[in-house]
Amino acid sequence: MSERNQKTFGGPAIFSYGFRPFFLVAALFATGVIPVWMLIFSGGLDLDSTFPSVDWHIHEMLFGYAAAVIAGFLFTAIPNWTGRMPKRGWPLAALLGLWLLGRIAMSGALGVSELAVMLLDCAFLGAIVVMIFIEIIAGKNWRNLMVVAPVSLLLLSNVLFHIEIQTSDSGDYGRRMSLVVVIFLITLIGGRVIPSFTRNWLVKNGSDLRPVPFNRFDGVCLLSGAVAMGIWVLSPEIWISHVFLVVAAVLHLVRLARWQGIAVWRSPLLLMLHVAYGFLPAGLLALALAGPSVGMHLLGIGAIGGMTMAVMMRAAMGHTGRELEAGGWLSAAFSLVVLAAIMRGLFGSIDVFGVSGLWIAAALWSMAYGVFVVQVGPWLLRPKAAPKRVS
Repeated sequence: MSERNQKTFGGPAIFSYGFRPFFLVAALFATGVIPVWMLIFSGGLDLDSTFPSVDWHIHEMLFGYAAAVIAGFLFTAIPNWTGRMPKRGWPLAALLGLWLLGRIAMSGALGVSELAVMLLDCAFLGAIVVMIFIEIIAGKNWRNLMVVAPVSLLLLSNVLFHIEIQTSDSGDYGRRMSLVVVIFLITLIGGRVIPSFTRNWLVKNGSDLRPVPFNRFDGVCLLSGAVAMGIWVLSPEIWISHVFLVVAAVLHLVRLARWQGIAVWRSPLLLMLHVAYGFLPAGLLALALAGPSVGMHLLGIGAIGGMTMAVMMRAAMGHTGRELEAGGWLSAAFSLVVLAAIMRGLFGSIDVFGVSGLWIAAALWSMAYGVFVVQVGPWLLRPKAAPKRVS
């Protein structure tokens, strides 16, 4: 992929391609929002949000952080799918404004009604759905039209989240549906990019191993995951939900093994994608056997946090003309996310040397994204360094 016609864009580099503004604000938001949440959780801060504090935390990680990464990924990938010019300049600035307005509205700072908060918050995803639909139709890229469906479901899950809060003061279904839609996007997109990048690396390095290409088994994995998580959204406590989650976890673990992840251990940037995907079956299994808190945090921090960070690293390197090498600092950043997932998922309720596991996990997460901002942020703000070919 290449950042085409970069020289013809006379505006700020940050608005020259979709990944730039949204990866930057996502990383900055991820760095700061967890300390804010911990202050709220500990009673040191009180937001005037229309959402209860726990629901605000979950909502902002999914519709603040994850939605920004999804937008950056889609507005970078779609021009390569369709052959059309990327969105740049004022459309990106306007979208960024919608995202920021949603975050301010969700904090309660605007002092508007619950309905107004919902409209302001949902406007960002609504605009994305419309824009990607128009781009894919205009480019006659029918194969990728299916991406519109999960993004539309993400928008609907946000609407459901708000309606639940307005009517029952608890977003139980909205929480679960939102998480499930983002996880499904990871199974869908991860299932395309991970084996593709792995195959390219193995060919380049002279290995005879190859990831198994997408076939019916992958379709079964996607379907099983969708069914299992769908049942969990509706009835997380019934036994059949646990059975389906275990089956889906096993199938996705087998799917991951078919991608030859062990063979790419010498490429940390590529290995990150495999490790992050590994949190998906681990999280599904934990939902079935260890309870919702463990499972949701393994999925939220490990699968979503790990996968999005790895994708942002790779896209930022490739599209800003840098070698696809993680280096020590970015490898450390990803490792901190992995440690945060393990600490929060498995040890969040205990103290380690007198320090709460929750605070340790929060610190690990914020340090990870702080390192990311320091390392990758300057790349996103500056023009492309030099043309590089991305495998």
